[in-house]
Amino acid sequence: MPWNPEQYEKFKAERTAPFDDLLALVRVRPGLRVVDLGCGTGELTRRLADRLPGSTVTGLDSSPEMLAKSQNFAREGLSFVQGDFRELEGQYDLIFSNAALQWADDHPTLFARLWGHLNPGGQMVVQMPANGDHPSHRLAREVAEEPEFRAYFPHQGRRHPVLPVEDYAQLFFDLGGQDITAVLKVYPHVLPDADAIVEWVKGTLLTAYLGVLPEGLQGVFLERYRSRLNELMPQKPVFYGFKRVLLAASKPAV
Repeated sequence: MPWNPEQYEKFKAERTAPFDDLLALVRVRPGLRVVDLGCGTGELTRRLADRLPGSTVTGLDSSPEMLAKSQNFAREGLSFVQGDFRELEGQYDLIFSNAALQWADDHPTLFARLWGHLNPGGQMVVQMPANGDHPSHRLAREVAEEPEFRAYFPHQGRRHPVLPVEDYAQLFFDLGGQDITAVLKVYPHVLPDADAIVEWVKGTLLTAYLGVLPEGLQGVFLERYRSRLNELMPQKPVFYGFKRVLLAASKPAV
């Protein structure tokens, strides 16, 4: 299922807060070569670029729907291209990624590969959702295991690739990283009801489920998920505590 920028940005303010925390981890230096992996609509990439004077920034995203909006934020020194971050090419002084790397499996291999594209003295700065054990995520996995959906998700057990935060600290250390930051933070969101959580995850998590299903089963899956989430979280308003991992590490200069 294609990404829907309008659906994704329904909770724009809530999704921006982790970016602000991530941006605070960036070492600001002029004249950097920067890539933003999973740049989405490009608005936050523009904020990143504006913070780094004289730098050349490339936003990379696999979604043509998201990239169609990114051109509104392009300027000299800031461009956007379509591509898969798992196939990154080139060398960079800053590899930045806000809420994208969780879509890839095998993070030890992925992070080591990305680290290889970092110049000496460069920095890697990453934020990822780590809410896989929350009912909003757990119920999606459980619904996918029900008989009418199970055949479409043969690798269902692999859908939670984000590691414990301490594993990323060890990973960066093993790669030779310095100035390592590895933080797990809970972002508190108060939403009107469980249906609002459904709207939230329709813009992210559920794209991975609905996109696999034939059109005739997408609505069935969504309503089954909605019903079970409302049963589990009937309170109004509802507290949605969203965990995220914030990471930063620098490669030693030669």
